[in-house]
Amino acid sequence: MVNSGLSRRRGGVALVIGLTTMVTLLIFLRWTTGGGLDLARLAPYATRPSMASDSTETLTVVEIDDEFIPLEENPSYSPVDTLRNEILLHPFTSIPNQAHVHGFTVIDNLYLRQGTFYILAPNASQVFPPRRELISRPVESRAGVDSDPTDQELQFLEPESHAAESILGSQRAMRVSGVSVVVYDPSQFMHHFYHWFGEIILGFWRVYTHTLLDSDVAQVDFGRLPPVERFLLPFISSDSEWRDRAGVDGPLMRAAFPNSLIETAAYWNDLKKLDTTVIFERTIIITRSAAHKHPFGGVWYKMIAGTMNVTAPEDFWRPIRENVWESMWGTRMAGVDGKRPVVTYISRQGGGRRLNGTDHEALVAALHELESSGHCDVQVVQMEKMILKDQVDVMRNSTANPCRGTWQWTNGMFIHQLWMQPSPRSTVIEIFAPEAYVFDYEMLARNMGHKHYAVWNDTYLTFEKGTYHKARRKLSERLPRQ
Repeated sequence: MVNSGLSRRRGGVALVIGLTTMVTLLIFLRWTTGGGLDLARLAPYATRPSMASDSTETLTVVEIDDEFIPLEENPSYSPVDTLRNEILLHPFTSIPNQAHVHGFTVIDNLYLRQGTFYILAPNASQVFPPRRELISRPVESRAGVDSDPTDQELQFLEPESHAAESILGSQRAMRVSGVSVVVYDPSQFMHHFYHWFGEIILGFWRVYTHTLLDSDVAQVDFGRLPPVERFLLPFISSDSEWRDRAGVDGPLMRAAFPNSLIETAAYWNDLKKLDTTVIFERTIIITRSAAHKHPFGGVWYKMIAGTMNVTAPEDFWRPIRENVWESMWGTRMAGVDGKRPVVTYISRQGGGRRLNGTDHEALVAALHELESSGHCDVQVVQMEKMILKDQVDVMRNSTANPCRGTWQWTNGMFIHQLWMQPSPRSTVIEIFAPEAYVFDYEMLARNMGHKHYAVWNDTYLTFEKGTYHKARRKLSERLPRQ
């Protein structure tokens, strides 16, 4: 039972056993059935996609596969690839393999002069995505504030135009080689573990790995992906503006991208003072406001909502996860030996978002009973009391993670599922107040390849690939046809 005032009672008796039984039953059946559950047989609250309907009392599943706009059907953003070579004074700009979605775009040969980006290509304003999908004004998100970009942020240039020559100049541009990730945002949402790793880093990496999915490659080789040379934060004056209060983001960035620089406004201002044209060999531009303009942004209310429609390689997060493992333990292998599943209960009993004491104790007792019977190993942890390396190690060694959720958000420590090895049995179980549902960690679980369950006392919900919780409306009521 959740300590929220929303818990249900039957006959005046609190459903302590309902919550405990539901969580332990999910864990037990996930492994004894080989990772699959017959949801319709086990409980009336969860339904196969084919059995779902809007009349389902506790759960509505919405099919949205046919609402997705396949990336391959978008216009080509590489109109002049055959001309991009070193004999050109100013090589044309392109988007490799159409790697773009609102707020996350991979761009080759992006120009910068006096703090303004320029896209140079024939008919650029027609063949590239609309400017408001690529970038936004670097302003805080507040009611009444217009974030739509202006010519100060980005301009499209025609190669033969007088404007192109007068702006870019008649000499070769200063070249910034390698891959640059530009987080084109103020600090408002940066300094939080979830917003940084669960949205900015996860979102850009999913879109970036899409560049590997060219048609002539039978099997994805992550070694073909050029490494990130630098992260550029143009509107961040000091480290304290992007680092989270718990001090997690910075160290994990060093582990995930050990050879990448993290540059702030000083670097950006240096380039402006040079008063010369700069060309970035490859740039990934990230901007939160543009990301939220995606049709899915009004459904899931998350920066990475649109990226869920970008096709990515299987287990696309593996290079980042294994970089972290290797940086901390010198190996790219998971810590799980595979003999018995490891259940990690992330307790929030030391904070405000927690189970009541009776339910917490009953859940711990039930988990240890599973352990005693030989079905799994159990870890009960409070992340906030552990050093960072131990936090990551706990998840590296985990197969399933029950955690207390809440009505509006869950604790940032649950983002550590990013470091858990995906498998047919890897599972995330999130305990919510009855009838509550948020997508933060469900979306992370989908990206990571973990099965997600939401638990409401004695009720659980889960959704197969291509189906989602109803949110506030059907997605079809919000998505415009394109």
